[in-house]
Amino acid sequence: MTLHPTQKPRTDRQKKGDVIRYLGVASTVGINMVVSTFVGFALGYWVLDRYLDSYPWCTLLLTALGIAAGFRYLFRIAKKANEKEDSSEQGV
Repeated sequence: MTLHPTQKPRTDRQKKGDVIRYLGVASTVGINMVVSTFVGFALGYWVLDRYLDSYPWCTLLLTALGIAAGFRYLFRIAKKANEKEDSSEQGV
């Protein structure tokens, strides 16, 4: 990786800050996956299936939607990280 002429080399302190930031992002992705899956399950099981008497269909559908929402968030974060990495490599 070559530096842009106006770019300064990163210090150890900045590198440690980046590691902590990446750990924070990784933990929010994990928490978001669990929460979105649980919310989908809870809405399907305790709200819709009880009142519509459609067990297990609403539970399965909303759990799958919760999992999909979690993965959507994961892909958004990965895309942002990739864009930041690309822009930093170009020296922008």
